Formats: sequence, structure tokens, C-alpha cells
Amino acid sequence: MKSGALMFKLADFEKQPLYDGVQVVLKFGDQYDLSIVSHEFSYGGKNGAYEIAVIDSKACEQVNLPGITSEHDTVKGWLTESNVDSIIKKMHSITGEIPAQV
Repeated sequence: MKSGALMFKLADFEKQPLYDGVQVVLKFGDQYDLSIVSHEFSYGGKNGAYEIAVIDSKACEQVNLPGITSEHDTVKGWLTESNVDSIIKKMHSITGEIPAQV
């Protein structure tokens, strides 16, 4: 992560290898993690798009988070990097926490 500035863009974080693609996991305080993936098994990954999932850090399970995921859905796919940047900003707004890479 770059120092000196608030990090709200996917490009600000180091992508880790996962399957044939990448993953970034961001922690928003003690309550939520945001998993961002793009690989052959993710929604849109074969086309270079991203999929996100919100994880309840305490329960260690994916959860629906209004404003981020749809009701009764814990993942959101077919996202552009710009879409992911907006979700990172929304997660900051919802939690009041600055994202930290896990």
C-alpha cells in the first residue's frame, strides 16, 4: 500500500495470485473484510471483470451488506475496476474505517 494518502482504489493495493488470477482482501476495522477476486471461477473473471464478497470478520462468513450487495446475495460480480473503487469508498463510508490490506 502506498503511504501518505487514503487508499480507496484497487490499484493502491498489491494483488495476490489466486488460481489463474488475482485477489485482494481489505479489512475495514474489526467488523468487515472485502474480498476482491478475478479468476476463471469468479463472476466475470474470464472477461477480466471482478467479483466482490463482504465477509463478517467475527463470524468468518460472507454476508449481505446493504449498499454493497443485493438483498439475499453475498457476492457481486461482473465489476469493472472503477466499480470496485466505488465499493471500497462505500465500505469506508459505511464502516468509518480506512481499508487495510490483509
